[in-house]
Amino acid sequence: MASSDWGYDGPNGPEHWGTKYPIANGNNQSPIDIKTSDVKHDTTMKPISVSYDPATAKEIINVGHSFHVTYEDKDNRSVVKGGPLSEIYRLGQFHFHWGSANDHGSEHTVDGTKFSGEFHIVHWNSAKYSSFAEAASQPDGLAIIGAFLKVGEANPILQKVLNSLSAIKTKGKRAPFTNFDPSTLLPSSLDYWTYFGSLTHPPLYESVTWIICKETINVSSEQLAQFRSLLSNAEGENAVPIKHNHRLPQPLKGRTVKASF
Repeated sequence: MASSDWGYDGPNGPEHWGTKYPIANGNNQSPIDIKTSDVKHDTTMKPISVSYDPATAKEIINVGHSFHVTYEDKDNRSVVKGGPLSEIYRLGQFHFHWGSANDHGSEHTVDGTKFSGEFHIVHWNSAKYSSFAEAASQPDGLAIIGAFLKVGEANPILQKVLNSLSAIKTKGKRAPFTNFDPSTLLPSSLDYWTYFGSLTHPPLYESVTWIICKETINVSSEQLAQFRSLLSNAEGENAVPIKHNHRLPQPLKGRTVKASF
């Protein structure tokens, strides 16, 4: 399926994804609402360990519904391990989700509360699979660290990323993006919730161990506006800003959410 087959509005919006991607109604879909009263504290769970080599940063790409900062790592110099993971997962890319000017844009919620946006660092199981593409559809293929964006003071580290958006204004544009460690965007505490789920946009593979940080990270309302200035159209077409790009929480369907704290 081409990415043009789905979007976040109208006939291509999330409520219609199930017609082309039946897994949209599966048992392990993401995001979810984390109900803190139902969360199980797991005393056996180790802290997560992130170690990223800034030199593996490669480029920033407008993918039409968001932007990705991609990493190229041949020898596990940028990885996450520990926590709920039994293997090493290699860094693939990071991206963000946001909402329109009057709507909070986090995908996961906590006790029904939405945040201003959500930051996702996507990793693949390099111990078992030979590429991101191969790992993406396997049950143990992906691990995503999520952190909530909360409106407050401007985030100077995030601004380094936002400064590159002018080079990739339209869909398909790419530009070099080098020497950046995404862990510098994470909150100071890596206490987390974890559960098994899916990609939050098509193809919606149920292949993700989610690690959601309890602590939020700052973003200013001006910075959120910079996200929304990115365009979903190709160059030369009518300008269509990406005003929002988040999926609503999906039913838990009996899954357990665990906490490291």
